[in-house]
Parts: sequence; C-alpha cells; structure tokens
Amino acid sequence: MAETIALIDFGAGNLHSVHNALQAAGAGNVAVTDDPSVVARADRVILPGVGAFGACRDALLAIDGMVAAMERRVREEAVPFLGICVGMQMLADTGIEYGAQDGLGWIGGTVRAIEPADDAIKVPHMGWNDVIPTAGHDLLERGEAYYLHGYHFAVADKDDILATTDHGGSLVSAVGRDNIVGVQFHPEKSQAYGLAFLTRFLEWKP
Repeated sequence: MAETIALIDFGAGNLHSVHNALQAAGAGNVAVTDDPSVVARADRVILPGVGAFGACRDALLAIDGMVAAMERRVREEAVPFLGICVGMQMLADTGIEYGAQDGLGWIGGTVRAIEPADDAIKVPHMGWNDVIPTAGHDLLERGEAYYLHGYHFAVADKDDILATTDHGGSLVSAVGRDNIVGVQFHPEKSQAYGLAFLTRFLEWKP
C-alpha cells in the first residue's frame, strides 16, 4: 500500500507545483490537506510556505488542531517531515519580519533579514545557487537549486545546519534534526536536482 504524504494547505504554499513535483518524484498518494486528522495519520508530512513569516504562521495557527497534529505525528511519532522555504523558516524559535513572531520552535534560531556585506548583492536572494552540504546526510547532495527569499534562518546550533549557500556571505540552505528536515530552496522549482532531492525524501527512513 502506498504511503500517504500530507502536503499541508494553509493558504500560503506553492501547492500545485509541489504536488506535481512529488508525483514526478514517485509519490503514490499525496493528500493536499488542511485537515489535522489526515496529518495525524500520514506517513510523511510536508509543510510548504511562501510569503511573510508572520502571515504564514498565523494562517497555520488558524487551522484548529493543525499544529497539535503536527507536533504529535512528527515530534512524538517521528514520521519524516520536510519544510520548504517559509515552511522551513517556521521551524525556528522566532521570525523578525514586521515585528517578532513566535515560530514552532522545533529547530533553535531566528529568521532575520538578509544583510549582505556587499551593497551590490541584491535582496531578495533569487535564482539558482549552490547547495553545499556541511555534514553527511541522506537527503543533501551538492548541486544547484532555486531560491527566492529575503530572510534567512540564523540557526542557534551549528549541528542543526545541513547545508549552506553563498549570497553576499554564507546563508543556511538546509536544517535538520532526527526525522525533521527543512530546506530554504524550492525543490519543486529546482528541476533535476529538486526531483532527486524529493525522491530521496520519499525513500528516507530516519
């Protein structure tokens, strides 16, 4: 029986593209859902997100029982979890965008504005750039992926950093701990690299 992948719909994700990319990567049953009971039974959970940190957080919290279902299924029952873009950033303790906002607090750190050392470096960080693994991990390989973000995850514990990229200085490209992984890049927009990454996530047994 095919695994169920819960792709959480809180009105702030690139759901159509992520859904199609997951199917192209071999996913059998992708449930695009705002139903906490579906998340509570899923074999894998994916949290996408685009836009402002606070708006995404508020939209997720507005779904009654969703965060509790995520906490139970991912943190207690340890099914594989993937956060994409703002879905990764929401793993942080705090986001500083239009004022400080609490994140999920799954990975310690703060989401801050990108402030390049060189004024010639454009923000937001948009387009293709490197993914440079910082430690061995089943999901991360060196390559190029597509990014679009003006804020970055300043991670508290360097052991939680899985990969970096460079845009006027080093920025975190991927974070993770145990069964939880988040990526700043968009695998659904990253062509062959992104599909290979999603295939590895679908096969991952942390």
